[in-house]
Amino acid sequence: MYPINSAHGISITPVKHLFTLSHDFSQPSDVAVSENGRIYVVDGVNNKIKVFNSSGVFQSSFGQKGSSNGHFHFPLGIAVDNNDRIYIADSGNHRVQIFGPSGAFIAKITLPGDGNSPPDPTDVAVDETRNRLYIVDNNNHWILAYNLTTLELLDTYGSAGMEKREFRYPFLMTLDHEKYLYIVDVVNTRLQVLNPEGLFVNIIGGWGVEKGEFFRPKGVAIDNNLVYVSDSYMGVIQVFRKTGEFHSVIGNTASGEIQKFTTPTGIFIDHRKRLYVVEMFADQVSVYELQESKE
Repeated sequence: MYPINSAHGISITPVKHLFTLSHDFSQPSDVAVSENGRIYVVDGVNNKIKVFNSSGVFQSSFGQKGSSNGHFHFPLGIAVDNNDRIYIADSGNHRVQIFGPSGAFIAKITLPGDGNSPPDPTDVAVDETRNRLYIVDNNNHWILAYNLTTLELLDTYGSAGMEKREFRYPFLMTLDHEKYLYIVDVVNTRLQVLNPEGLFVNIIGGWGVEKGEFFRPKGVAIDNNLVYVSDSYMGVIQVFRKTGEFHSVIGNTASGEIQKFTTPTGIFIDHRKRLYVVEMFADQVSVYELQESKE
């Protein structure tokens, strides 16, 4: 038996490093890329969203600490829709804020909570096909589904626990082409998959340090029917088939070794097969090109 951060007998999905984003970040948490290649980074401790062009050149930023519209208190997750509207999980203010492409405030959703714990939104995902906005509430261990137009609460998915469709501190999430939800269930050390109506579909992973297992899963991205999951403690990104089987681990093209990251958190894959990795405690975002897997 070998830990996942050793390359012994483990299939590699090779990547080629392109560039690194670093612009006075302080514990960045998540990243999203628009259709035109604009890169948005959540710079949580600085309470800013920083914007870069597709080559990694800094363009602008918006936000500051506070509770007014357009201000943040430790933002964590981000999504960008097809019209370049930006959705930010404003964790410390218990809300999600929506901005235009240039960072102008549009609207906000203040989360209801369950009456016991204050809401803690950590991520957002947009389903324009069904006109829905999904929000992860880390503190209340559920997912909230809103109408994307009216911003009305439609439903909540899940509750606290260890069974199917139960969560312990869910954190980041993404949607696949069918708009199924892939939710990082951190303390349960697994990924849970729900359909758009919130019904349980599958579990990926489980606790451990070997291939196909997680110690501290944090981020998730999907490309070409493969699911990529970052493990902030082990410092790796594992790749799974949607059915849950382990596929490979992200590795270095030149050496054939597993690529190690510093507390990888939010991850994103764009239409150009670029993998963006937020390395929270390295205060940077590393950008790679995905290449053909070696089985």
